Amino acid sequence: MKKTIVLIVFIFVGNVIFSQKMMTRTGVIKFEASVPAFEPVAAVNNSVSAILDESTGEFAALALIKAFKFKAPLMEEHFNENYIESSKFPKATFKGKIINFDASKLSTTSKYDLEGDLTIHGVTKKIKTKISLFLKDGKIKTDCNFTVKAIDFDIKIPSIVKNKVSEDVNITVDFVLSEK
Repeated sequence: MKKTIVLIVFIFVGNVIFSQKMMTRTGVIKFEASVPAFEPVAAVNNSVSAILDESTGEFAALALIKAFKFKAPLMEEHFNENYIESSKFPKATFKGKIINFDASKLSTTSKYDLEGDLTIHGVTKKIKTKISLFLKDGKIKTDCNFTVKAIDFDIKIPSIVKNKVSEDVNITVDFVLSEK
């Protein structure tokens, strides 16, 4: 019995010590495609999953499209049905790497290059941007901003609203990652 308990303790402690993956299921992604003088085209998703492998810098995120919330319900409906077609393309993903990532240098805000594949609306594109990381209370806070073009992801904006929606979509990412 003692051997079993000792074995279980060693397995648990080993997993905690050697676990190098940080994750969240409550990450936030915001996007905005507004143009001046018209109603803001913006949404927030507060239930994004992300994982970071501290040993390799590999980083992945998944956002369910229907979890994006708009101020105007009609705008949300049009987004899901007409633009992003969320029943056909239910998720957006990112899979990439934080270049030259070093977890030991996260005591202050550190900026790194982030490269990888972003998949939206069934289309995958390579992106490269900057990501800020900061370690506090054993958690890694991430901030990242970048812009994509709707047309690059085969998202068509109908001519009737073309002057009310920007082709450039600004995306802001905010995650607080902790050990799983």
